[in-house]
Amino acid sequence: MGIVIANIIAIYRRELQSYFVSPLAYGIAGIFWFISGLFLVMILIGPGGILPTIATYDVQGQQFGIPIPPIDVPYEFIRAFLDRISWLLLFILPILSMGLYADERKRGTLELLATSPITNWAVAVGKLLGVLTFFITMILPLLGFEALAISESNPPMSPIIPIIGHLGLILLAAAILSLGMFVSSLTDSTLLSAVLTFAVIIFLLLIDSIAKAIPGPIGQALGHLSLLKHYNTFIQGVFDTSGLILFASYIILGIFLTAQSIDALRFQRQ
Repeated sequence: MGIVIANIIAIYRRELQSYFVSPLAYGIAGIFWFISGLFLVMILIGPGGILPTIATYDVQGQQFGIPIPPIDVPYEFIRAFLDRISWLLLFILPILSMGLYADERKRGTLELLATSPITNWAVAVGKLLGVLTFFITMILPLLGFEALAISESNPPMSPIIPIIGHLGLILLAAAILSLGMFVSSLTDSTLLSAVLTFAVIIFLLLIDSIAKAIPGPIGQALGHLSLLKHYNTFIQGVFDTSGLILFASYIILGIFLTAQSIDALRFQRQ
């Protein structure tokens, strides 16, 4: 067991280091921060944003004497911001995961991994942890902006809601990256890997809409597979164990399929 953990850590450090020395990774992070910043500003003070909308309600209430129901601004901000970020992940995560195995194939080092004493499971877990850690470092600066935006709320916002929402964001990213890792193991083309991963994500995010068009138990079963449906539960501040199980299932499925894909490559080489 100790050897397996040591192998995972070695692969993890190797993969994480490759991101922090990659100009592409820094470019992706810069684009992510820029667009996330735009989302934050637009949600707060842009046309149709939360603060202008509340100001309009206050003016109308004073003019017509209509009581305005209280609006939980911090909650609405966190929920809207994390919702926008989830759609941004559609484009960011396929690019992050596209080279996990495709680059190994292109460089000819995948055969060395496939025939090495390190198990395919250890390699897959190490690679997934590496890219997930890099993604977490990308969202860390956003936490500061979010904290600044809700710091003046009165009464103060409970930290449980943003914690659960960001946990859902990390679980969603881990599930998508795990499936993207499997897609990357099937081809030596990073572009094709990114496109196929994007298609898979779109299907899993929108499967709830497809399920509603299918009557009966089949539609209900498909609805439970929706990533977006369970993610929306998390960003509302609700810790959903069924959603946790679903995300964990997608993560394990991606690791399993990746290991099987490399096993098939090892069998071909033998």
